[in-house]
Amino acid sequence: TSVDDCGNSSSETQTITVVDTTSPEFTFVPADYTAECSDDHPMEDATASDTCGDVVVIVEATTTPGACIGDYTITRVFTATDECGNSSSATQTITIIDTTSPVLTIPEDYTAECSDVHPMDDASATDNCGEVTIAVVEETLPGACAGDYTITREFTATDDCGNFTSATQTITIIDTTSPVFTDIPANYTAECSADHPMDAASATDNCGEVTIDLVETTIPGLCAGDYIITRAFTAT
Repeated sequence: TSVDDCGNSSSETQTITVVDTTSPEFTFVPADYTAECSDDHPMEDATASDTCGDVVVIVEATTTPGACIGDYTITRVFTATDECGNSSSATQTITIIDTTSPVLTIPEDYTAECSDVHPMDDASATDNCGEVTIAVVEETLPGACAGDYTITREFTATDDCGNFTSATQTITIIDTTSPVFTDIPANYTAECSADHPMDAASATDNCGEVTIDLVETTIPGLCAGDYIITRAFTAT
């Protein structure tokens, strides 16, 4: 309003419009990272500031599955909004992976007689992030005889992501047990003119076939009609 010396006046109006069209700026956004599925996965908050007022930061997380349970991606979208509705967005990507093989525990190696019990215990395994499947491949390697052989059992533990661990159990089967005679002809004394039966012996073995060898020895006596026959049986 302007007034002259005689009191005449005129008025004009100025209007100043103050607006906030500036979006907030992020002062901190958590960095992208890659981590093992069994590790800690920190979920830090983002922060933002505004030129003229307070800011509210919200986060929306989306999980995208991968090829297996232990592989996936977490996408975290942060949105900073000021009091006038101006907003800014920033994204953090967290990549979760499973590269850790299962931990496999297998039965111990052992050596056993061929006629003993041969336990075929199962293996066990644990994984850091998922289920484990255990496969076993058995192979029998012949030895020098029927009662000697070796069994190898290769266990392979595989998790959902294809990580695997293998270990082998070796079972050594031996035959150190001698055959057992089941029938040996009894000693007898006979007249020189009588029949002299030469019966065979028999034997069994714990793990295989038996061969019986016979060695006969005649020991002369005091006259032609007196003598002794010894028959040595060997079962092998």
